[in-house]
Amino acid sequence: MASLPLSLSAGLSSSPLWLPLSSSLTHWGGRWLRIPLLAPTTWTVMSRASYLTASRQQLPACGRPGSSYCAAASGKMTILELLFRDTDLVPSDIAAGLTLLHQQQDNIRNSQEPDEVISHSPGPPQEADLDAELENCHHYMQFAAAAYGWPLYIYRNPFTGLCKIGGDCCRTRTAEYDLVGGDQLSCHFGSILQTTGLQYRDFIHISFHDKVYELPFLVALDHRKESVVVAVRGTMSLQDILTDLSAESEDLNLECGVQDCSAHKGISQAARYVYQRLINDGILSQAFSIAPEYRLVVVGHSLGAGAAALLAIMLRSSYPQLRCYAFSPPRGLLSKSLYEHSKNFTVSLVLGKDIIPRLSVTNLEDLKKRILRVIAHCNKPKYKILLRGCWYELFGGDPDNLPTELDGGAQGHLTQPLLGEQSLLTHGSPTYSFSSDSPLESPAKYPHLYPPGRIIHLEEEGTSGRFCRAAARYSARWAHESQFSKILIGPKMLTDHMPDVLMKALDSVVSDRAAYVFCPPGGGSNVDVV
Repeated sequence: MASLPLSLSAGLSSSPLWLPLSSSLTHWGGRWLRIPLLAPTTWTVMSRASYLTASRQQLPACGRPGSSYCAAASGKMTILELLFRDTDLVPSDIAAGLTLLHQQQDNIRNSQEPDEVISHSPGPPQEADLDAELENCHHYMQFAAAAYGWPLYIYRNPFTGLCKIGGDCCRTRTAEYDLVGGDQLSCHFGSILQTTGLQYRDFIHISFHDKVYELPFLVALDHRKESVVVAVRGTMSLQDILTDLSAESEDLNLECGVQDCSAHKGISQAARYVYQRLINDGILSQAFSIAPEYRLVVVGHSLGAGAAALLAIMLRSSYPQLRCYAFSPPRGLLSKSLYEHSKNFTVSLVLGKDIIPRLSVTNLEDLKKRILRVIAHCNKPKYKILLRGCWYELFGGDPDNLPTELDGGAQGHLTQPLLGEQSLLTHGSPTYSFSSDSPLESPAKYPHLYPPGRIIHLEEEGTSGRFCRAAARYSARWAHESQFSKILIGPKMLTDHMPDVLMKALDSVVSDRAAYVFCPPGGGSNVDVV
């Protein structure tokens, strides 16, 4: 089965990069190919990133010494080569592997006992802490969303958004307020005001300056929580993707008393840029001169969450009361020691099967391994796998009734495997073993990295429909980082990362928990009257 060469050509998207992607087309080998509904999963992430990012030969900036574009593109190529260099698969093979792996994961989860899924039941102190942190997440997510500017606001409010911010778009405020970088600055400002509910005078600095390793951010005074909020924007441009994909580890010089301070290179450089702007330009000094009794809170979503977590580590020696809220942060971010250190002041929030908090170089290599194994252990025709897989993705069902012969004793009965094991690799991979299910060893350039802080996991209760969220209800619990050590396949693994979906889930879970407090089961009250 011939493989198609992977295209690394430059390209631009006509819509913000956090919007849902096409479910019918994928770019592969310089052509657009139609593949089944499995596309909105990890395959879309990898192929879309490949299409949108530029190779070294095609980036004019790489002709200039020390160019950040060139350095970022080099890191990106290394990641893609690590994933695809030794495979001989076409898109339909990967789609078949993804649907088989999804069914396998669902089957394992369905067979688990409840106490295996949730390792322990938290006590009252933990529940009280969870409620308080959920309320804080619900509040500060508005700032993380506001950092995206007008595109996210219009996307969330397609019928009324333009009317609400239209007046601001026609005004010029750059001379009146500290508003810098980018186009449509007044539109951005209008959407930020509408999202946060703050007044013009509450904003200290807003920057939409956007380059590789240089992220937009805003600084505002939040009088409701008595805090100075720094919100860092997530991925929304080609430059941000290059920052994301510079995934090699970088040693950091931090004054936090922690050994082995290393982190994701691209995100750490982006955090350092924001840190230098905040300190060297006197932005934080200006904010605390107005409200000296307020505490510092750093927030962000996606790439912005990773940058916010690292920025919080950099700032904490100067601001001991600092808190950080990281929404859907990337997994491959901090060394083990920094991860443990960040638990003291950072809370991360993850929704469902969101791929980004599970995404790291090691996990991508593990995903490749599992896709190859599940394909090699199946003897059904590919077209049946894809057709039944599309049905399963759309309407659900029992994974046991689907055409999968996965691991274990069934392997001896395979007469016509979908692909022979050895035919899957074009040459031997030093990190891959068909016979071993043990964790993969990380290459030296990509050591094992962890997500930031303590983690709150929001999970959807029941089955409200594969693509319908109108009636979705969620439960919240504290989770250990090891629960995000593998990529989970599902139709919502991309949509669970979208900021608007996360905001709706937070609205739902906070209102449900508040209703439970005031109206517990049985109609009783949980408040002691004295």
